[in-house]
Amino acid sequence: MSRCRSFFTDPDYEDLHEAPAELGAALQTNALFASWHSNNVHPHKKNGYAIVTVSMKETGVAPGDITDRQLEYLADLAEQYSFGEVRVTHHQNVVLADVTQKDLHALWYQLKQQDLAAQNQGLLTDVICCPGGDFCALANAKSIPIAESIQRQFPDQQELEDIGQMDVKISGCMNACGHHHVGNVGILGVDKKGEEFYQVSLGGSSKHNASLAKIMGPAFAQEEIPQVVAKLVSVYRDLRQEQETFIETYRRVGMEPFKEKVYAKAD
Repeated sequence: MSRCRSFFTDPDYEDLHEAPAELGAALQTNALFASWHSNNVHPHKKNGYAIVTVSMKETGVAPGDITDRQLEYLADLAEQYSFGEVRVTHHQNVVLADVTQKDLHALWYQLKQQDLAAQNQGLLTDVICCPGGDFCALANAKSIPIAESIQRQFPDQQELEDIGQMDVKISGCMNACGHHHVGNVGILGVDKKGEEFYQVSLGGSSKHNASLAKIMGPAFAQEEIPQVVAKLVSVYRDLRQEQETFIETYRRVGMEPFKEKVYAKAD
């Protein structure tokens, strides 16, 4: 390990200790900042620093998309706040890995000016999806409109935070560029006699206790998907135990309660 470590040089970190008082004050007085801090800011190995995830999942924008102006702006912020380093993640987000805690509020405020302060990292609307039929010749179905329809189904930030950590991943074909097979909820575009349908799987995870998702049942039309996800969330919220995430509830109760709710026929 020490040999591997020798190939990497730490940035020129400041000698910092406790979180500054002004950070605590901002968290107490600014609910939007507090929400962003709770979801998008993570602990750092170095005292006084934090890891910041810049979510590329603003509703109405294709997941992972960023404009040229936003990209230049983000590069400037990286120079100012994170030793000039930006990391792009497989979650289709961006990480500023070395931000001082005293700069977090200023960074958030500047991100907000360019619509880069979505406070949904790791939540239901932090959807991962491939380009799908809008841009890819291999796709069986569109992906981006599905992601947006799910985001619009859950516009309330408090509800999202109550739902908690939940991975939704969408692929437009079996090539699985959206990693749907390891989503807590995986959505796969399929072709049924020339029409676009979507097969839903449950129980996937790419975390330490990894698992492949299992197909729930027959595929759905595009317009049905937002309500399908809403029903899955409803079952989870009804059955979860204290502090349980979606995947933890699924592993405890199994597929059947979710399947029963989603495929139940209206009276």
